[in-house]
Amino acid sequence: MDKIDYAQVLDYKLAIVNLEQACNWSLQAIKTPEPKLLVTLNPEIVINAQKDSELKNALENASFTVADGIGLTWAAKQYGYSLERVAGVELIDKILATAKNNIKVFFLGSKDGVAKQAAKKTQEKYGTLIAGYHHGYFDKDNAQDIIKIIKASNAELLIAGLGEGQELFLYKNKNELNIPLMIGAGGTLDVLSGTVKRSPPWTHKLRLEWAYRILSDRKRWHRFPRLVRFVFLVLANKNQQ
Repeated sequence: MDKIDYAQVLDYKLAIVNLEQACNWSLQAIKTPEPKLLVTLNPEIVINAQKDSELKNALENASFTVADGIGLTWAAKQYGYSLERVAGVELIDKILATAKNNIKVFFLGSKDGVAKQAAKKTQEKYGTLIAGYHHGYFDKDNAQDIIKIIKASNAELLIAGLGEGQELFLYKNKNELNIPLMIGAGGTLDVLSGTVKRSPPWTHKLRLEWAYRILSDRKRWHRFPRLVRFVFLVLANKNQQ
């Protein structure tokens, strides 16, 4: 694979890449058989990992990590690095658009019917080969039946929108799933299916997408304190160096 430089932010090694470079890494990763986990890291995941040692270990041992969110690019700057934001939904869309019908994809997560719709829309748009799909409402600690279905699909890319802790599920089961590339996708399946629209383009340009999402959805208001804690965590860690 192409040589990539990395930034050390808190306990995580973030790839210094733009969207196209992250896509190229992903497509190259799919060509090699060993299972790999790509993490799209954001402040919320970092804060959740502070109180979950298993999740923290999964994140630290991911095959490739990109900065998904202005919070991580800001944090990197505090340590002297310049990072571009690589949003998970944009990266996955670019991978699918570039690969077209050359890779088999399994869509996992969200409510019943969403993964199926995401697969259908993606196939119509890019010609994506659909390995399978399944909703995300299952017991992740007792998921052997789901794991068998995914493994039997011979998928080359697993897009998993399983919410909080999705990276831990993928990491713990990566060898059994045996898929070349797995990506924790957050709400990407909802976007791909057309169930949820992305925030307006002006929020992306001003780097305020996170604020728009929180302020426009009361269900997300509980996330704001995590962003505040992330800022204090970064600054405290910086002062200790």
